Amino acid sequence: MSTGYFRDPDVQLMLKVRDGDEGAFAQLVSAYQDRLVGILAHLVADQTTAEDLAQEVFLRVYRARSEYEPTARFSTWLFCIANNLASNSRRNKGRRREVELEAPAQKTDKTAAPAITPIEKSALMPTRRIAREELQAQVQEAIAALNERQRMAVLLHKYEDMSYVDIADAMNLTVPAVKSLLSRARECLRQHLAAYVREDFVLPPAGPEATLMQSVAKE
Repeated sequence: MSTGYFRDPDVQLMLKVRDGDEGAFAQLVSAYQDRLVGILAHLVADQTTAEDLAQEVFLRVYRARSEYEPTARFSTWLFCIANNLASNSRRNKGRRREVELEAPAQKTDKTAAPAITPIEKSALMPTRRIAREELQAQVQEAIAALNERQRMAVLLHKYEDMSYVDIADAMNLTVPAVKSLLSRARECLRQHLAAYVREDFVLPPAGPEATLMQSVAKE
């Protein structure tokens, strides 16, 4: 067991939880709940399910408190649990879909004029500022198009600012495998966000979505 992890303040809190400090557990929940729900919402594409899974993550952390030993940063351990639960949730959802009857296809009005997408509208304007809400929607759509492992790696790297080593620990992968995942994910994101990765768009100055867009545009 590496003693380096003891310098992690959240590991120190979890050690207090192990010793029966309920207040320390409340601090960890407060620090991670919104972040955890955000990551899980990207992974399972459902806010209610994400909130339920976040509660299950914290429940598992609490149940494991008496046997806790810091073998990684606390956030790495937490997101490892979250990744496993999200994977199980998606598999279970997939099985349920297999046994459901297919709903009859709805009739569509073929005479209706095709809608103009936000990207097409923006193409008519040489320079404009992307609204934060629009940027979030486009980035979320692009992330959702990634495969499961690429999505998790991107979320941990760009939204949680985790190192390659910590991502590898959280996802049970090697560091080279994480780098490969992120490289392929960046290429997929670049293709999906091609209409936005242009010099004539002015991105909002802050936020994980803007950071991700900037990294995609630079590489």
